[in-house]
This record gives sequence, C-alpha cells and structure tokens, in this order.
Amino acid sequence: MNSPFIWRRQALKFAALALCARPFAALAQAPQPAPIRLALIESMSGPFANTGEAVFRNLLWAVERVNARGGVKLPGGARPLQLDRYDSKGQNEEALSALRAAMDDGARIVLQGNSSATASALVDAIDKNNERDPARRVIFLNYAAVDPALTNERCSFWHFRFDAHADMRVAALMSAVKDDTALKRVYLIGQDYSFGQAVLRESRRQLGVQRPDVEIVGDELHPMGKVKDFAPYATKIIASGAQAVITGNWGNDLTLLVKAAREAGFNGSFYTFYGNALGAPAAIGDAGIGRVVAVADWLPNVQTSQSETFYRAFRTRFPRPADDYVHMRLQLLIESLVQAVERAGSVDAVAVARALEQADVSLYGQRGRMRATDHQFQQQLVVGVMDRQGKPGVQFDVEGSGYGFRVIKTIAPERAELPTSCKMKRP
Repeated sequence: MNSPFIWRRQALKFAALALCARPFAALAQAPQPAPIRLALIESMSGPFANTGEAVFRNLLWAVERVNARGGVKLPGGARPLQLDRYDSKGQNEEALSALRAAMDDGARIVLQGNSSATASALVDAIDKNNERDPARRVIFLNYAAVDPALTNERCSFWHFRFDAHADMRVAALMSAVKDDTALKRVYLIGQDYSFGQAVLRESRRQLGVQRPDVEIVGDELHPMGKVKDFAPYATKIIASGAQAVITGNWGNDLTLLVKAAREAGFNGSFYTFYGNALGAPAAIGDAGIGRVVAVADWLPNVQTSQSETFYRAFRTRFPRPADDYVHMRLQLLIESLVQAVERAGSVDAVAVARALEQADVSLYGQRGRMRATDHQFQQQLVVGVMDRQGKPGVQFDVEGSGYGFRVIKTIAPERAELPTSCKMKRP
C-alpha cells in the first residue's frame, strides 16, 4: 500500500505535468491563419483534361514555393495560399457554375486560361458580380486565353492576362516565317472559336505585310474538341501544295492534326503556338525535325544557367515524363499576385487589383511587368524549332520523346509589345 507521502508526491507530479501540458494544448488549438483561396476553373475532364492538369501542376508548384517561404506577408501575419480546382468540363456554363461555387467557398482570386470563349464568359460574369455585390468582388488572373479582344475592346479592370495575346504571338512567329525565304505557300487552319479565328485573321494580315510573296492556299476552321480524325484535313493540306501550316491549335486538336499530317506524308513545316508539348513532338516524330516551330514566353532550352536551374527544379518536383510541361508565366503570375497582395497590405479586391497594375517581377532570370493601361503582361517571347535531344542547343527533350526545341529567336519585351485599344473603366 502506498504511504500518504508517496501519494502526495505523485499527485504533485501529475499536477505539474498538467500545467506544462496546457501551453502545448493551447498552441495546438490556436487558430491557423486563414488561407488565401485561389480557384482554378479549368477542364479537368473531357478532351482537354491534359491541358487542365498541366496548368494545375504549374500552379501547385508555384503555390508550394510561396508557402515554403512562409506564405503571403500581411500586417496581421503571414497567410498561406490554397489552390482549389473546379472542373469546367470544357463548357462555358459549367465554368460559370464553377465560378459561383468558388465564390460560395470563399475564393476571391479566380484563375483560368485554356479557352478564350470561357475567359470571355467569366469576364462578363465577374464584371456583373463585382458591380452588383462589392462585398464579394473577384479578380480574374488569365494565363492562356489569348484572344486579343480581352485586353483591347473588352478589357476589364478585374481581368489580368499573363500570356502574350494572339497578335503578339503571331508577330513572333512571323519573325521566323520572314527568314524562311524558300516558303511560298501556306495553309491556315484553326479551331472555330474566338481565339482560333483571331489567329487566322492576324496571320492573314501579317503575311500580307511581311511576306506578300507567300500564297495562302488553304484557310479553314474546324469544330473545337470534336474532330477525332484529322485525316481529311491532312489530305486537303497535301493536295493544296502547302509547304507550311500555320495554326493556333492546342491540346488534342493539335496533337491529332500533326499526327494525321505525318501519317498522310506531309513533309512541310508547322508554325504553331503550342507545338512544343502535350504529345505533339512525339506524334510527329522525325518528320518534325527542323520543321515544327513554336512560340512561347520561355522554353526549357533557353541557354542560361538560371533557366536550367528552373527547369531542373520543376522536373525534380514532377519527374514523370508525361508531366513535363512547365510554364514560366504561371510562376510569374503567382509571384505577381503575392507581390500585389503584400503591397496592398490586404486581400481587398480593389486594392489588390490596383497593386497588380504595377506588378514587376523576376524569377530565374525571366522578368515580366503588367501594363496598367490594359492589364496585358509584358515579357520576352522566344521561338524554337524542333530537333533531336543532344543536338547543339537541345539539352532537354519534351516529355521523354527524344525531341526538344532549340531557341532560334528571342524577342525582347519592348519588341513584343503591341498597342492597345482598351478604354478601361475603373471603380
């Protein structure tokens, strides 16, 4: 039997332990800072699911980097970023439904880009919401919807575009077309919606200005995301005598097009917006060496040590060959947002939007700044041509295909910049 002395000693010990545990319990129960919620509205299912997943990986990596350094610094304490994904299923109505769900979930920063038609619908909905419900204002960060109208006649104070728009990209491609003096006949083909129409319209205009000697032997649009067999289009391209195809196609619409052209025996060039990934290099194979040209804000084979470090870091995070599609502009987008929130000192939509107008960020040697006039991000563009990995200038391949893109043109931001017709209304 224990003596009273031993019992009292044990009781005191337990009491001391309980007192010591209280601070730890209080610490464990202390409220964590509320995250700043980012809502990604994108195709996560359907024919363009691979493009949505590629965007998600890029944004996730950028968010992880910010949170690893402590989050977004605000007067009340640092707050982490939280990335939530909403499936638009490639449909505008689904995207609008996702927008409502995201707002109900507390998100005030919306990200989308893989369709200019969807971006246009979101801009309209956000404009109306922000005027009607100031307490739930939303900012729209666009990383890939490149219809020029979105930062021209349809510009919005709440919309910020971080990709070069279609006219800027066409101008960059034309710098390569201009150097191809043997080129005399081209075929224009694109997806039948606002972006695809804009690419073909500007291509016709710029060919007339820069290469009036080049004949346009084909000019057509096809349904977006619905063509399963591009063989008939490939047949028409070959029959036209075209030496090159100019297209803004993306996702499966690009992969299936170049694959059908290769299988039909087309030996000409492809001047593309997105021919540097998502299965296109593997689909076209050796036929694309020296013939597939792509324009981007950045390519893995940009010849700087900082660029190499950036690319290797992404591949360490996402080592699967199928996940190999990294966008520098998406990293700059998140850095711009963080800079703006910290400069605003709050997450108030008007304050953050005004700070975003002044965004000027650099990462791994790549710099970008936001033009306040129209909210069009300004950055350098590069043009690359497909070649075998290991050839001069092709250290890295794409998606384990054995093919990469050698940079042949670098367009400085001041040369890539184009005028705007934006007449922005500000709150």
